[in-house]
Amino acid sequence: MQFNTRSPIYLQIAEYIYDLILSNVWEDGQRIPSVRDMAIELEVNPNTVIRTYSLLQEEGSLENQRGIGYFTAKDARSMVLKKRRERFLKKELPALFVTMDKLGLSLQDLQEYEKNRNKKEIENEVKPQEEQ
Repeated sequence: MQFNTRSPIYLQIAEYIYDLILSNVWEDGQRIPSVRDMAIELEVNPNTVIRTYSLLQEEGSLENQRGIGYFTAKDARSMVLKKRRERFLKKELPALFVTMDKLGLSLQDLQEYEKNRNKKEIENEVKPQEEQ
């Protein structure tokens, strides 16, 4: 994992964990790597992972079962999804609309772009099969 200097590492690790939960790599109620294992995997200090796990435990995304380890919460995916949607709607979407306005782009422009992008993806999937 590559870290940036724009936000603290423990928050970047939290975002990484959110991504794992949202993509169902870590399912609800699943045991997750120990602090030590996660620190080794991400090449960070174990105290940084402890800080991340503590944050996620406080917000309810993770649970610590004493003597057993850390687990994702029973409803972790829905909690993370709600949190990410709220952030998108409050911060990212307004910024997108400002950028679109500055560039003179409309919602129809985005729809057309997405339509063409999907068409190209489908064409790229079909071509390799046709070549065989």
